[in-house]
Amino acid sequence: MKQPFAAVIAAIFVMALCVCESPAATAPQANSAAQLLRLNYQSSIDQLTRQYFVYLPAGYQQSSAKKWPLMLFLHGNGERGNGLDELDYTLIHGPLYEAWVQKRDLPFIIVVPQLHMFSMGQVPYIANRSRADIPTRLAEGVPPRPQMFTSDHAIVPATAVSDMSQVAPLLPDGWQLAEQDLLALLQKVQASYHIDASRLYLTGISYGGFGSWFMASKHPQLFAAVAPVVGWGHPDLMPPIAQAKTPLWVFAAGRDSAVNKNYFYPGIETLRQLGHDKLRFSMLEQAAHDAWRQIYAGDDLYNWLLQQQRPTANQPQ
Repeated sequence: MKQPFAAVIAAIFVMALCVCESPAATAPQANSAAQLLRLNYQSSIDQLTRQYFVYLPAGYQQSSAKKWPLMLFLHGNGERGNGLDELDYTLIHGPLYEAWVQKRDLPFIIVVPQLHMFSMGQVPYIANRSRADIPTRLAEGVPPRPQMFTSDHAIVPATAVSDMSQVAPLLPDGWQLAEQDLLALLQKVQASYHIDASRLYLTGISYGGFGSWFMASKHPQLFAAVAPVVGWGHPDLMPPIAQAKTPLWVFAAGRDSAVNKNYFYPGIETLRQLGHDKLRFSMLEQAAHDAWRQIYAGDDLYNWLLQQQRPTANQPQ
């Protein structure tokens, strides 16, 4: 029996309403926005309250079941400070600059502390720095990237260095003095946020590169991968790293006027002799000391880090 035309139209209208209001047809919920938190801690160095940054990526708030990789970033000498109003200097370089200022979708929880001043206040590039150098996150868009350092150094091959016995393995007033603070912050962040404990990554630039080598040597089982940037590792630090088979990606700059590129090779060769086969070594011959700008602005390092995972009790090395 044919239905009246009006009844057919009404039925079609009801079906349309059902399709539009179906839960399966609703638009997916947008990811939660990225957040940059300033958190307090008490430093074991001087027992004073300081702050550090914790970056939570977009989407972190969406699910309490997801575990996120953690990246600890150690800044360079020019960004150290009082850990309070000077903490913002750590935004100038590195993965936090990329994620927060350049609004890149980096899928890491990023932890950025600030190294104490110690006796470094007299260094001109620290004493003469300005808060105008600190980049800001724009409401719309992103700021232009700074120009890379210019250099009149020629691009020349490295010179072989066979004896490092008279070269100090660590820099004065460096990150090694903050070792206990760094360990405490990692424990605190892991206890407070959804962290994948098998994917703790460490990277740092210049002074922070040296600090990365130190922490990798002292705590080789802690990190799934370590990426020192324009900071060489002394041969004396290599045996624990080689024994733990810690994945490494080491970056150096060919025209670096602050860090001797020749000193990278003895430590790298020591690792080879010790049988370390999870090593990448990139010499950016055209770059000056700020090679980190090129490195962190790309995708290769982040993609490589995400491929590294520390073996668990059920995973063979």
